[in-house]
Amino acid sequence: MDYEGYGNGVNGDDSGPRVTIRGSNKTTIDFVLSHTSLALANSLRRTMLSEIPTLAIDLVEIQTNTSVLADEFLAHRLGLIPLSARDVDKLLYGRDCTCDDFCDNCACFLRLSAKNRSLNENMKIFARDLTLETRDGRPVESWPAGHNAGMDGEQELPTRGQPTIMDEGQKGPLICQLRNGQELSVRCIAKKGIAKEHSKWAPTAAIGFEYDPHNKLRHTQLWFEQSAKEEWPLTGNADWEDPPQDGQRFEYEAEPDSFYINLEGTGVMPPDSVMHNGIRTLQEKLANVIKGLSDEADAGVPNGMGGGGSPMDGVMNGGGTAYGGTAYGGGMSAYGGGGGQSAYGGFATPYGARPGY
Repeated sequence: MDYEGYGNGVNGDDSGPRVTIRGSNKTTIDFVLSHTSLALANSLRRTMLSEIPTLAIDLVEIQTNTSVLADEFLAHRLGLIPLSARDVDKLLYGRDCTCDDFCDNCACFLRLSAKNRSLNENMKIFARDLTLETRDGRPVESWPAGHNAGMDGEQELPTRGQPTIMDEGQKGPLICQLRNGQELSVRCIAKKGIAKEHSKWAPTAAIGFEYDPHNKLRHTQLWFEQSAKEEWPLTGNADWEDPPQDGQRFEYEAEPDSFYINLEGTGVMPPDSVMHNGIRTLQEKLANVIKGLSDEADAGVPNGMGGGGSPMDGVMNGGGTAYGGTAYGGGMSAYGGGGGQSAYGGFATPYGARPGY
């Protein structure tokens, strides 16, 4: 599957970036990004790693916990459970919502209640035992994966906020075990966030990134004892490029233009959705930079100077930054918040929580 000129509306024009999907399944996607620069390719990689919004449990209210696990340890395990990010764009960030605490517009609520009444066996509690509910405790209808097909492969996901179960036993990650008489009752609040805030919001487990598999550009120095060819075998990506010829002249000004990316998702969204959302998010970030520069040009202010006498004055005084009024987000922030005191958009803490919570 090829995407020629993805993002600029150009079809069949080799002047724009091109995405060639070599293979994909439920958890991974392997594609080639070509006709672009190393800077743009690496920007896309970093965006897919840390800038795509997903859902994760961020607050755990523990009513009863008589298990052997401490409350903090249990909350940490719950936070790492992958939750479906279906229609996550329709969910508000907590910092942008007008509610007093949390509501159904900015959070998903999950309930876990279990007690072991057996005399002989331990009871194992899995992610499948978490149930969705509304803010006032009413159960939420859960859609299985494939129901009510969405865009970009989201039809493969269950209801937003529901744990994604991918193992053969359809149990999900193990949370804890309860002995006879032990009880666990918790209420979890899942919020929208990105991996820049915490890795539990990461949509990817790993991203493989390679260019110039034959090392014709000599960007890598290979340490070897006898022979570099024998001790450093080529990857399968080498079949996509012509090998260097003996005696071929070295081009000092050559630039890489094909990048081989292998993406492994965590299950919160299909891997092709991670790629599409990464491209879309990067486009939005670049558009914000262009808009900021255009606004300065229209106002007659030199780029990056913010009315001061040097580019650094622009950063310190809030002119021409991608984050808005100041270098630290005094205006519109890079994370969607409006006019606040932090780079994360409008409130005093980097994770969107209001003061006092």
